[in-house]
Amino acid sequence: MHPLRSATAAPSRRALACALSLALFPFVAAATDGMSDARTLDRVVVIGTPTQPLTFVTDTKLPRQPVPASDGADYLKTIPGFTALRNGGTNGDPVLRGMFGSRLNLLSNDGSMPGACPARMDNPLSYVAPETYDTLVVVKGPQTVLWGPGASAGTVRFQRETPRFDAPGLRVQGSLLGGSFVRNDQLLDATAGNATGYARLTANRSESGDYRDGHGDRVPTAWKKWNTDLALGWTPDADTLVEVSAGIGDGQARYAGRGMDGAQFKRESLGLRFEKAFHGALRKVQASLYRNDADHVMDNYTLRDPNPMGPMPMPMASNVDRTTDGGRIAAEWGWGDVVLTTGIDAQRSRHRTRNAMGRDAYKTVAWSPDATLRNTGVFAEGTWTLDAGRRWVAGLRSDRARATDQRATRSAMGMGGMAMPNPTLGLTRSETLPAGFVRFEHDIAGSGFGWYAGVGHTARMPDYWELISPNMGPMGTVNAFAGVRPEKTTQLDIGGQYRGKRMDAWVSAYAGRIDDFILFRYPTGGMMGATSMASNVDARIHGAEAGVDLRLAADWSVGGSLAWAWGANTTAGTPLPQMTPLEGRLTAGWDNGHWSAGALLRVVARQDRVAVGQGNVVGRDLGPSAGFATLALNAGYRLSERLQLAAGMDNLFDRAYAEHLNLAGSADFGYPAMPVRINEPGRNLWLKLNFTL
Repeated sequence: MHPLRSATAAPSRRALACALSLALFPFVAAATDGMSDARTLDRVVVIGTPTQPLTFVTDTKLPRQPVPASDGADYLKTIPGFTALRNGGTNGDPVLRGMFGSRLNLLSNDGSMPGACPARMDNPLSYVAPETYDTLVVVKGPQTVLWGPGASAGTVRFQRETPRFDAPGLRVQGSLLGGSFVRNDQLLDATAGNATGYARLTANRSESGDYRDGHGDRVPTAWKKWNTDLALGWTPDADTLVEVSAGIGDGQARYAGRGMDGAQFKRESLGLRFEKAFHGALRKVQASLYRNDADHVMDNYTLRDPNPMGPMPMPMASNVDRTTDGGRIAAEWGWGDVVLTTGIDAQRSRHRTRNAMGRDAYKTVAWSPDATLRNTGVFAEGTWTLDAGRRWVAGLRSDRARATDQRATRSAMGMGGMAMPNPTLGLTRSETLPAGFVRFEHDIAGSGFGWYAGVGHTARMPDYWELISPNMGPMGTVNAFAGVRPEKTTQLDIGGQYRGKRMDAWVSAYAGRIDDFILFRYPTGGMMGATSMASNVDARIHGAEAGVDLRLAADWSVGGSLAWAWGANTTAGTPLPQMTPLEGRLTAGWDNGHWSAGALLRVVARQDRVAVGQGNVVGRDLGPSAGFATLALNAGYRLSERLQLAAGMDNLFDRAYAEHLNLAGSADFGYPAMPVRINEPGRNLWLKLNFTL
């Protein structure tokens, strides 16, 4: 029996056991109540709101709805404008305003973990367990230069805060989760320390069986994953920090929308961090080094049986590995009303692969390197405060990017196709990439209104998936490595916020021009990934997000958000593919300090603006998609200052629906040859306990 299939053998008994353990835990843990430094936990998070212009900050340990996330991309969906390119139960690929891939700078502890799969089965956020971090910080648009190159769509940072102790002590946070489809998660975050140092251990485990959609049909989407990280810090005084960290993790995931499953998601991470604060013009110095390795195995036999009628009738596996080393040093300066951060960062990423027919035969095959990518950047970002509440923020950045093609052969027709000599073997491409922005901010004043306006530009080097993964490059070129040009984005961002006694509201809008947008094209029929071509087109994008929160009474609030994205391929005069549909969320909440309850209505419009057969390295437009609406309910109870119990029911009416951004179901699991989107989970119940000691 396949390991993940066994998870569904007795779902009712296992789900009941999880629910009972969660229900009984508060009474066992209640003995810890009464400690004076407890943190009061908030109600379930359903919609994120901006904390400052274009910036969203969220506590990742808070319970959220829909069911608490198993990966970083899932958590981002609480922020208006974000969605994920879906392929089943876990490891969706994040999308912001219809923009995908390295247009989003995805960081964990300010280090890069790009993933190794040529089709992004293990995208960067599949290695992120959100609740093992303290905060999620998102900056939308090309409106910062501090955290690396590209980032035309935005910057996403999952961060762990530095613990400080005045006296010897122990802090423990954790959670337990049980739910439908045999979902069960465990989290422990423990820190021990004193005034001169600390040790912090974070560990989590997450598992789910296959879910059933609104029709009651089983969707092959089971997963299990775990992560463990240890950080040791030295804090000799209030102004100094030296921290060394190490982490490991692994997992498996079955994919209804792919020809292979993820049999291994092995992660190894090392980090070194130094911070020093000063009390003169030089205010702070920060330096960090990291090394992240993703060792990923894809096969068609560990979590499924090979399909004798499919394109891979025999057992087959591919092992890919990507090691990324990087570092950053930055100095913060201050002179009166001016604050300036300057610095340099660098990164090197090496990719290699091996594959073979037969069960585990790849283990005897030698590794073959296929690409090395390097980037070195210098940056400066400053804030000039004119007076209370008004400021200019601006930044400049320049990167030198290099990519070396190390493939001896290339496949002209996708997986299993004929191998041909690679004409760009040993070729190195080098590009100088400028970036910058300027923004004016006016804080919320006596009238309750604040606003901002900024314009940014960034040039982005084609990433590994755009240089190496396509079978073909633009017409007239030997391959994508030689032919795909860097992408250049210029974007205007404007927005406003209002805060009143009973209402908070915000709106943000953007309009951008993308020269040399990197577009993938696929055959309109047949298997996804059989043949792909990457080329450059010119594009236009615009859209908006807005949110409102009304406090009807002391304990009652209602709110909502709206997100809209539009894109056009101006070279061809057609829609830009993979654009997210118009989406609205309406919420109602009640919280009296001990009990809380809420409802979330999510409404997604039909998407007719499509470019069939076009998209990115993971997905393509399959055609128009139907609109849908789902209703979710949640409730919570604060048993003490240290204990919070939350419960939820997603998709209350058990609707059968599919997201627009989606992969087509694999024929290995009985899906038809014509592309059919993968349905989302049906009615889903969950129960979660958060605790602190």
